[in-house]
Amino acid sequence: MVVLILERVAVGLRGELTRWFLEPKAGVFVGRVSAMVRDQLWEKACNQAGQGGCMMIYSSNNEQGFRVRSWGTTSRSIVDFEGLFLVRIPK
Repeated sequence: MVVLILERVAVGLRGELTRWFLEPKAGVFVGRVSAMVRDQLWEKACNQAGQGGCMMIYSSNNEQGFRVRSWGTTSRSIVDFEGLFLVRIPK
């Protein structure tokens, strides 16, 4: 399972991602793709994000069951706290 969250990106990028994922809410994409496709879509999103930001959460074989990637400026940040991913919300 892959969840991709985009903030302040071009509408065209969002349109391209709907070929691979469902978009239940603006900028939030959910789907199931192979690791190779996931990595290629991540690169595409980061390259076309401009001044926006991207965050990807995907299934993994670790304690929490998922990994997190973040790129650019997002409204929330991910902190690795002794191997656990936590969300930091700025004040």
